[in-house]
Amino acid sequence: MTSAIAQSQENLASLLTSNKIKWFRRQLTNWAALNLREFPWRSTTDAYAIFIAEFLLQKTGANTVNPIYATFLIQYPTLQDLATASVEEIAVLLKPLGLHFRADRLYQSVRVIIDEYDGQVPTTEAQLLALPGIGLYTARSICANAFAQPLAILDTNVARILERFFGLQGNRVKSRCKLLWSAAEYVAPKINVSQWNLTLLDFGAGVCTARNPSCGICPLRSQCNYAKVNLDMNHE
Repeated sequence: MTSAIAQSQENLASLLTSNKIKWFRRQLTNWAALNLREFPWRSTTDAYAIFIAEFLLQKTGANTVNPIYATFLIQYPTLQDLATASVEEIAVLLKPLGLHFRADRLYQSVRVIIDEYDGQVPTTEAQLLALPGIGLYTARSICANAFAQPLAILDTNVARILERFFGLQGNRVKSRCKLLWSAAEYVAPKINVSQWNLTLLDFGAGVCTARNPSCGICPLRSQCNYAKVNLDMNHE
């Protein structure tokens, strides 16, 4: 990453040019057509099922969540069923996922949904953010995946792709970086944002990885700032 890019909101548009964004989207959309992972929460628009999946996926890999998610929905197929459970019962089921506070926050969120939303998962980002244990990423994922709202997301995978490809430099805590959130929203398409979000997540998990990224087979390589810098260094 070039140190010359001391980013600010003002110069973000100069880095995220229209032609580069269009090319970026096209390459990743083509990649996604053959490489997106399949998980049960990706084949449903049921708000409760997606709400549970996003809660379980917090700071936890999808492959780890998958079997627990299936068991969870068998045991608690609806939010009303989950509302009858104790926090201790939920904690036992979620223990393999770690984050001991997850069960308590999920239980609290369910109580709020029952009491304030008539047992229906809230449909807006603001409402979801008011629930215990729901942050910006989770709220936006639920809105995009359950309600088809055009909301971009940012996690470490997405942040890494944006920083590397466009030559950005976000803050140390990526999830709170306003610059990277702005970039994520700027490059997201206007339609099918849920699919776009999943594409970035899977590309970051499988190709543009934190360690030893697969630059040699990366479809973004020819216009990627990170690849260019590293190739130039290797050729010196």
